[in-house]
Amino acid sequence: MKIDLANLPDEGQHIEGEIPPEVLDLKESDIIRVSPLKYSLFAQRFDTELLLTGSLEATFELTCMRSLHPFPKTISMPSAAISIELGNDGFVDSGPQIREEILLELPTNPRCENGDSPGKCEIDPKYLAVDKPADDGVDNAPAQEKPNPWGALDSLGSQD
Repeated sequence: MKIDLANLPDEGQHIEGEIPPEVLDLKESDIIRVSPLKYSLFAQRFDTELLLTGSLEATFELTCMRSLHPFPKTISMPSAAISIELGNDGFVDSGPQIREEILLELPTNPRCENGDSPGKCEIDPKYLAVDKPADDGVDNAPAQEKPNPWGALDSLGSQD
């Protein structure tokens, strides 16, 4: 989102719209889907700073860390405040700062019980080690050989 500083009134200006999801620069493995980011901001210039205050909102489709099922999660920031240092250019691109603000609100360990429509967040029992049936179809990790603490000394042998 580019702001033309030459046309920005001294008293500030209200701007609103949508930013395409590509601005968020997310890998497909991180997030399944993202809606356009909606913004309604008031932009005002103070000396060498541009202050944006207002609301940001986007809906993400995340993968639950427990059940591995996708679920929608709306990140809504009704009172966002973004400060941007001004350079010598006539335009300011606020996209990177808006991206950072919304991504900082994403959960680090997403769970479907915290989604827009909370679901039951349960681990599939076939992946649990406790009371695991032998015929569940999940391969076990290969057994590690226990190290022989005397192996180094045994390899010396007798040198007569």
